[in-house]
Parts: sequence; C-alpha cells; structure tokens
Amino acid sequence: MTGCPPPNNYVPEPGAASFAPLSPLDQIANDYVLLTLTMGEQEEGYVDAYYGPKIWQDLAKKDDRGLVYLGNAIVELMERLDGLPTSDDPLVEARKRFLSAQLEAAHTRHMMISGETLPFAVEAKGLFGVTPEFAPLDSYDAALATIETLVPGEGPLHERAEAYQEKFTIPTERLKPVFDAAIAECKRRTAEHITLPLDENFRMEFVTGKSWSGYNYYQGNYQSLIQINTDLPIRISRAVDLGCHEGYPGHHVYNMLLEQRLTNERGWQEFSVYPLYSPQSFIAEGSANYGIDLAFPGEERLAFERDVLYPLARLDPSTAADYFKLQQALSELKGARFVIAQAYLDKTITKDEALALIQKYQLVSRERAEQSLSFNDQYRSYVINYGLGQDMVKAWVERQGDGPVWRWKAMEKLLSEPMLPDDLVE
Repeated sequence: MTGCPPPNNYVPEPGAASFAPLSPLDQIANDYVLLTLTMGEQEEGYVDAYYGPKIWQDLAKKDDRGLVYLGNAIVELMERLDGLPTSDDPLVEARKRFLSAQLEAAHTRHMMISGETLPFAVEAKGLFGVTPEFAPLDSYDAALATIETLVPGEGPLHERAEAYQEKFTIPTERLKPVFDAAIAECKRRTAEHITLPLDENFRMEFVTGKSWSGYNYYQGNYQSLIQINTDLPIRISRAVDLGCHEGYPGHHVYNMLLEQRLTNERGWQEFSVYPLYSPQSFIAEGSANYGIDLAFPGEERLAFERDVLYPLARLDPSTAADYFKLQQALSELKGARFVIAQAYLDKTITKDEALALIQKYQLVSRERAEQSLSFNDQYRSYVINYGLGQDMVKAWVERQGDGPVWRWKAMEKLLSEPMLPDDLVE
C-alpha cells in the first residue's frame, strides 16, 4: 500500500512512514499519523479512532523513546510543515492549516501529559483552537425564573425539575426499541440530503460505569460502535439527542465522510487517525450538537417524539408538548455548565461548590451533578466543544443560506473537508 512503511522502519523518524515516492506534504501527513499513534501509547484515550494500516499501530507500540523524544518530533514536524511552499489549490492549503492546528494541539497535550497544568482558557486555546469567553452565572437567572413557572411547587427548583423529568424516563426494557426508532429516523432525515456510503452501518450497546451519556467509537470502513450509558435513568428527550449526535448527521457521518472523501479518495492518511484533544473535536462535537436541530427543525421533533417514541416507551403522548417546552427552556442554561467547569478546573471554587452550582444551574440531582463533574475531571476543557462548538457551527452553517437545502449543503461541506474553528468565524 502506498504510504505504508516497511516493517523494519522505526517511527516517527522524518519520512519514515513511506517506502513509495510521496510528496513532502504526504510524508509529513504520514509521520503525523505515526506520531499521533505513538502519543496514544503515552495516554489512554488520546487516539479516539484509527483505521489506517495495522503495521503503523504495531510500530507505534514498539516505540519506547519517551515523551522528550515525542516533544522534539512534534516541533520538527511543525517546522517541516511551515517550510512547504504555498499551493494554488485552496483545499491543499486547508489541509496544511489543518495539520498545523492538529500539531499545535499535540504540542499542548504533550505538555499536559508531561505534567504541566494550564489555565482553562489557555488549555482550550491550545487543544481546540478557540479561546472561550463565558457570560457570568447570574446571567442565567432569567432562564431559571422562566423554568420556575413551568414546574411550580415547593422546595428547591432543581428538585422539582428533576422530579418532573423523572416521569419521562424510558423503561429499561423499552430502551432498545426507542433508540432503534430514533436513530433510524435520524438516518432517514440525513440520507435525504447527504449521500451515505452504501455499506455504512453501526452497532449499538448499552453500557455502565462511564462519565458520558453516549459515545461513538468509529471503526473504519464506514462502521461505528455507539455506546449508550445507562448508569442513570434515560429520559425520552435523549433518544433523538443521542441518535443525531452519535449517529446521523453527527459523529458517525462525520467520520465516514472524512474516510470516504479524504482518506480513500485523496489518500490523505492524516484523516485515518483522530486525536481526541484537537480542533477536530471542536468541529465534531459542535456539528453533532447542531445536527439535532438541523435534522428536526421547529416542532418536527415534538411531533416525532409524541407520535412515535412516546408510544414505544409506553409514555403518555398527551404530555409531550409540556415536556418539550421544558426542554427548550432548559437549553437556555447550557452555557452555565462551561462557566462552572472553568471555575472548578481553575480551582477558584471547591468540588462541593461546583456540585451545588451544577445542581442550581443545570437543574439536576446530586447524582447527575457528580457525573457531570466526573466528566470535567476526566476531559477538562473538552466541555467547550459542545456549547461553543454548537454556537459557532450554527452561525456558520446558517450564514450559508436560509433554506434547508443550503444548510444541509453547508453541513456536508463542514463534515467532509479539513475545517477548523477559525474557518467558522465570519
């Protein structure tokens, strides 16, 4: 295979990823893949997906030269990339900018793996290419006041909101049919606008013991493993959320289009590996969240949930409209999550203070607040990709045109080209 190193090559030496003649940019891209895989040997979870040659994984596993060598290798790749001449092809230039941003993220993550702790904003900029700016927590008090009118009664608002939402829990024995139906509809709506590979598919599992609610493990060859966490009761609103986010037009479609159009059709091997802590995740999470509203605009989601999912879950369809209204109001609080995460990770508030604030501003139980904080402990500034990423993707897509056809075309471009957060800025 072109670009696959012979077994006796040692990585990630410059150019070591190739034995057939390659362009300097292709050589850098291949070395970047090997470097990323070797970084993944230093930190579990660093590599979110890989579907390139197995021999590259084997070579990475054998590389025992340590973090100092890896740090130097990252800088060397940056310098080689900066030394390339300018191309007349805008897509090639986008490819170079993508690689540069991914290497900057690798450099930042290397510092963190080596033991350095960065301020939240500095970490977010280094890893994901954006500097987050958040509104103060009290700016969300108006949204809390609105929700007060939707769940009146005695006691703390978060307890009332939690108790009300518990009525919309999907019974355990109904989880699979509900999620099967939700994902099928997400796929149907996406396939109306984006041509999907004929042999694409996914496998779904229900798991426990995770800090997240859902995860897509892309397997390559247009296949995914979608895991749904059942540690806490799953409410009916999460079926469409996770079906779109993890599946269609979210992570599954994003990874498939990159594999199909960039790795397979163009031979750009750097897209065969996905380092989790990189600007690629900003695009992935932001587009996956925005994809929910793109696939189910206006009250189309309410109609589908009421007419299809509620009966499958053995819930009363007549209650769907009120619950949908509450979900819309709760979405106004999403930004509070990131303000609390920054304060907690920068150690300006304690763990107990963070838990109390999460309960107040996310309107969740102590148990759900602890799961949220556990996610922050594990993934740190990654949380910005969900909210800020969604806002920036939404703004960019909707600037491309008012009609659904133009928004879907923009979404397809976003999911299938080397896009960065900077590309979303007007």
